[in-house]
Amino acid sequence: MLYFALNVSLTMRETPWHERLDTAARLGFGTIECWWPDDIDLAVLARHIRDTGLQVALINFPAGQLSHGERGLLNHPIRQYEWRAAIPQALAFADQIGCRRMNALVGKLLPNEPCETQLARVCDNLAWVCEQAATAGIEVVVESLNAWENTGYLLTTTAETLALLDRVGAPNLHYQYDVYHMQLMEGNITRTIRQHINRIGHIQVADAPDRHQPGTGELRFPFIFRTIADSGYTGYIGLEFVPRGDIEACFNWLPANRREPIDPARLQWAE
Repeated sequence: MLYFALNVSLTMRETPWHERLDTAARLGFGTIECWWPDDIDLAVLARHIRDTGLQVALINFPAGQLSHGERGLLNHPIRQYEWRAAIPQALAFADQIGCRRMNALVGKLLPNEPCETQLARVCDNLAWVCEQAATAGIEVVVESLNAWENTGYLLTTTAETLALLDRVGAPNLHYQYDVYHMQLMEGNITRTIRQHINRIGHIQVADAPDRHQPGTGELRFPFIFRTIADSGYTGYIGLEFVPRGDIEACFNWLPANRREPIDPARLQWAE
């Protein structure tokens, strides 16, 4: 069975937050995920999440100014303190909305310091935040991003990311596997899922090469979704894509009720 969560950050970037939540509920979703909400009062957002009855499968930790190209601050010798200072509020907000999984973007390579020094700093910060998160019962995930759109990001392959997670060794630290990013970087999507499913704490999907909804590109999603279901994965699959066309039409391949577990055979294009 498959469990889907709508990413309300990428799918509705220009929409006010309250409308994003209302739209997600109207589209039949019971669960969402999102990037860190910099542009809204957190108490207001938490109240609206409760009012819509939505669950939150994943939220990103603060990661700097994404619109200016930043992708995390864990490697930065100065701004890591800014990031650490924001963590108590982030964990408290996640706990308030019932979210038990948070994604940490690690940062882009800085030009004036060895890469290994920066990776060591990332490991220290991940170990620290995992310890903080564990007290709230929250799992931390780390993802690989494609280098084409995220030049200099420190983790761009599955092997790199799993090796770094092994260095940290925290029991509540897992891999966030993004099908879109990894199709651009390494392919072997279903083999990776089968091989590393016990390390994967969250999955996100978009089609390649243009990051639109499943069914618009080169990926064979009927096979991918069957592989995920057969792997025993019971977490959510985040729908993190840039809509091509009307947002309602983006989900024609899904049954109308997206709050319940979905058998891959019920998807419109299933073979």
